[in-house]
Amino acid sequence: MTSAESMLMRWAVALVAVAAISGCQSPTLTPPNVLVSPYETARGEALWAVAPLMNESGTTILELDEVSDAIVRAAQQIEGIRCLPLNRTLAEMRGLGMQSIGSPEEASALAARLGVNGLIVGTISDYDPYEPPTLGLSLVLETGESFVETGGLSLDGLRGGITGGSAGETGSTARYAERPVASTSAVFDGRNHAVQMELRRFAEGRHEPGSARGWRTYLSSMPLVSEFAAHAAVSRLLDEERLRIARQRVPQQVSSR
Repeated sequence: MTSAESMLMRWAVALVAVAAISGCQSPTLTPPNVLVSPYETARGEALWAVAPLMNESGTTILELDEVSDAIVRAAQQIEGIRCLPLNRTLAEMRGLGMQSIGSPEEASALAARLGVNGLIVGTISDYDPYEPPTLGLSLVLETGESFVETGGLSLDGLRGGITGGSAGETGSTARYAERPVASTSAVFDGRNHAVQMELRRFAEGRHEPGSARGWRTYLSSMPLVSEFAAHAAVSRLLDEERLRIARQRVPQQVSSR
């Protein structure tokens, strides 16, 4: 073996060793952004539920339960808030003879039946599954009057105390606010650069590091876009609720001086 061949052999062995070492190293992980409850959790966690979304998009090809489940998963990831599974809500709706939520009274009756502090009701306004996908969501948050009056959790606002009676009593619906306390409506168009920037921030910590498409993987899958849109919409609901609580506390602070 010539000296040149020997040197090439040593270089090849060195490259194989470097590749093996680098392959054993774990990729750098990035923590994803998380949602946080706007309520003080010292007295316990709030309990929410999500009603199945209604289709107002004009298309019949969408999977309503898939998007509704995405809203549930987003709510379940809020630190300081628990959320019932969609199947539990559907079962209670069947018990009340409801196919969907068509009025504030029905929303209040369902929330009281479930014994929850908050109920998310909404519609799908736009739906286009072809790359890049588009999903439009309109959500409102119904909460108990104890939340509206105190600006957050109170002892009466904990699960089991909000209905003023056993679950399912129609008279207990008066304990719910007459109007939603928070609402949001947005169309998440995959072609929109502002939406892409928001999606990229969401995808940090949620996609495989070093994958070929990186965060753009979320632009090629409607279920992934639904996950992003649900997270963004629920985040905006929380922001609205946080602002409501802040406004609720200002008069109390002024009157105490």
